Amino acid sequence: MGTAGRSRPQILFTVDVEEFDTAVEFGHDISLAEQIAVSTRGLRLLAERFDAVGARTTLFTTANYALHETELIRSLATKHEIASHGYYHTTFEPADLLKSRLALEELLGQPITGFRRARMGFVDPTDVQRAGYAYNSSLHPTWLPGRYNHWGEPRHPFREQGVWQIPASVTPTLRLPLFWLSLKNFPWAYYKQLCRQTLKADGFLNLYVHPWEFTDLSAYEKIPAYVKRHSRDELLDRVENLLRYLKPQGEFRTMGEFAEGL
Repeated sequence: MGTAGRSRPQILFTVDVEEFDTAVEFGHDISLAEQIAVSTRGLRLLAERFDAVGARTTLFTTANYALHETELIRSLATKHEIASHGYYHTTFEPADLLKSRLALEELLGQPITGFRRARMGFVDPTDVQRAGYAYNSSLHPTWLPGRYNHWGEPRHPFREQGVWQIPASVTPTLRLPLFWLSLKNFPWAYYKQLCRQTLKADGFLNLYVHPWEFTDLSAYEKIPAYVKRHSRDELLDRVENLLRYLKPQGEFRTMGEFAEGL
């Protein structure tokens, strides 16, 4: 793979923009309107921090969310890459790959080249290729109890059925995940050190969060503490601190730009 020849390490800080169905998953009965509103509050706050740091990102967005918040997504698309996160967050079928891409392209008037499945689920690479995507960032090469074991999968980008597979970042030796739950729950200095070491070792860093994390989640009592920890301003501060910490050590890129350079 081609990251070793890059002039500077590439920082891919990505956001999975979706309906806030995590509350439903843990037993809360909330409307779609509330799910959209919670994510929108967090996304606006997060976008302000990106602007403050000068970070360009990729927003993996469900078509369902984008069609409810058209003006916001169109505005964000002028600075960041919009990619597909499927049509709905709760359900998925192979037809959603093309359906979501076409819906986002019609909304934005620009090509959609990337895909990430909700909850980093498996998707047939042939289906991704047939739906017209250039890259897929649905692989998390770690072990998450109760969800998946991808311990033996590649940690670096690879081609499959003509599509670039761009895994989420894990640490080089132990494959510790560096995703949103680690950002919340690992000791802060330790987490930043792991990100820096992985960026230096691999030449890229692919992280992801969700907008709803950056809102006040205290009313959703059934959501476990490890999911709600460091929400709202404290987590926004963590993200900005992390981005400022990483900025001198690499270059913020969209996922599409990264894939084009592979």
